[in-house]
Parts: sequence; C-alpha cells; structure tokens
Amino acid sequence: MAAGVELAGVSIRFDEVVAVRSATLAIAGGEFFTLLGPSGCGKTTLLRAIAGFYRQAAGTIRIGEDVVDDVPAWHRDTGMVFQNYAIFPHLDVWHNVAYGLAHRGVTGADAAQRVAETLAMVDLTGLEKRMPKQLSGGQQQRVVIARALAVRPRVLLMDEPLANLDARLRVRLRTDLKRLQRSLGITTVYVTHDQEEALSLSDRIAVMSAGVILQVGTPEEVYTRPATLRVAEFIGEGNFLRGRVVAGGVALANGSTLPVAGNGGDLRGEVWLGFRPQDVHVALAAARTPPHDASEDGPTPLAGIVRTRTYLGSQVRYEIDCGLDRAVSAQASATGDAGRLTEGAAVTLAVLPTQVMLFPGHDEAAEL
Repeated sequence: MAAGVELAGVSIRFDEVVAVRSATLAIAGGEFFTLLGPSGCGKTTLLRAIAGFYRQAAGTIRIGEDVVDDVPAWHRDTGMVFQNYAIFPHLDVWHNVAYGLAHRGVTGADAAQRVAETLAMVDLTGLEKRMPKQLSGGQQQRVVIARALAVRPRVLLMDEPLANLDARLRVRLRTDLKRLQRSLGITTVYVTHDQEEALSLSDRIAVMSAGVILQVGTPEEVYTRPATLRVAEFIGEGNFLRGRVVAGGVALANGSTLPVAGNGGDLRGEVWLGFRPQDVHVALAAARTPPHDASEDGPTPLAGIVRTRTYLGSQVRYEIDCGLDRAVSAQASATGDAGRLTEGAAVTLAVLPTQVMLFPGHDEAAEL
C-alpha cells in the first residue's frame, strides 16, 4: 500500500522570516495532492521540507508510519523532480535514469530491467544512448521523472516540473503524468502556481498564500465553494464587487441588486460579491432573457455598456461598464446571439443566484 504523508503544525523559518506557518495536512496513500499558490507563498518551501532539504522550526512530518523530522533527505525514500530538469549533461539517458539505483542496492541485470521498465513508462524506449543535448525539453523532463520513479520511492515530490515547457507540451505531459500516477498508485505531492494544471491533475488541492494553507479540498470544492475571497480570486477568473446585503440580495453602488442563494451563510452588512465570467448571462438591453429561475418582478438587473470585445475562438470575452469602480467580465459562446454583441452595445447581465459567491466585507482582496 502506498505511503501517506502527514504534516502536523509545521512551521518553517529563515532567520526572522516565517515562510510556512502551522501547516497541517493529511495526504492519503496513492493520492495526487497539489500545493497551489502564487510565487513566494511557501509551497516549494513546504515541499522541500517533506523531502528533507529544509528542517522545520516546529511541527512533525510523517511519511507512512515513520516520523522523518530527523531523517536526512537521502534516507526518506522520496523521489524529487525539479523545475529546471536537473539532468546530468555528461550522462546518456540510460545512466541518468539508473543514477540512483546503485545507492539503493539495485545493480546489474536488476538495474537494467528497472531502467527498461521505467523508460517504457515515460515513452522513452529506444532513446537510452541519447545525450541530454540531443533531447527536446519535454524528453529531458521525462528523463528526470523516470530517474525519480526508477528508485520506486514511497512518495514522489514534484516542484513545478512543467513550468519551463511550452503550453501545448505542458498539456500533453500533464495528461501523461496523470495516467502514469494512476497506473503506479504512487503518492504524489505536486507544486504549481498554474490553476488549470492543479484542477486537471489533482485529487485534492491545498491553496496557499503568505505561508498559510487557506483551504484544502477537491478541485470542484475549491473552485465552486472557495472558503475565502483570496481563494476565489486565485482559483479561476472572477468578478469581485463590493456591496451591501439587503432584502432580496446584494445592493451594488450603481443601484442594482443581485439575488443570492445561500452562498454567504448569515453575512450581513458590507460584503464582497463574486461570480465567474462564464456564469454571466449577457444580452442586448432590448432583448434581455433572464436565467430560467429569475423573475421579471425580482431585483433590479445589472445593466451596462460593452467597452471591449475579445474573440477567443470558441468563446468571446466582454468587458462591460456597469457604472461600478471596475468593469464586469462576461464570457459567451462565439456561435450564439450573446457572442455577437458589439462594442458600445447597451446590455443587461444576469447571474443565477446559486452562482453568486459572498465573502465578508473585511476580507483582504489580493488582486483588486
């Protein structure tokens, strides 16, 4: 059975700087778990503490049944994949992948078989004698992944392994990574700042900011039910507006009121209101079609003028001036009526009450 990873109250300091504060996590054996957050949030520091490269100032780290606080990195039985490939330029593919096996007592025919099996896993069979300079960036990163897997670690640790690849190759390799991780059933702790990457790969995600874990949940949970405004800002795109809770919804500064449906608990007074661009129903003001469960007799709809229209292929993105302190973003299919609006058009916007998120007005906004 794959080994789990547990962190209990882990804090990491560099002199007077607290890089990670009281991190507590329980990662199940065989789980693909992602640490997600912006640069400098502490995610890589936490990963390196699990690997044994950093010693925490407080708390406990457990791998499987073993507390590893005082166990050096080379005895923790983990495999590490770095962002910058970390491939040995003077060794061919075979010797790069075999590098760690001798230290684990795997030699001779056993090592040859292990290397062959691992290269097959990452689709590099036939490239054993190639030197790194003869490989593409994607192939080099596959070699590094193969080297980490060849030692059959209890836990695979990956620090932004796809960050240096072009967009199309990143999508291809993350599909391969997910397939490989599922087939091996190996516990994987993955670090990224890319929300799409985290959502597509992970069984669960820990969203981090300023050294603190803000929320842990499945991709669906952190996207549709973010625990804080900062999580909502970081996961996907969104419109975040200030308002005040009133009878029937949330009143905005322009006099409009948007209905809400239980997404803010018992919040009262000043709040942050949020909704995703793809959840905005936009139409010409003279041809407004509200969402199916909205009422013509309900709260005042949001209205505005299309200031910019951006064609994105299958989708169209609008920035709409609604008389607020920031534009409202809306996204629609390029093939429907909502995708044919022009700049300068007067439009109305509606959002289903169940798709509106509410957060306390005193919450800190990271990017607004």
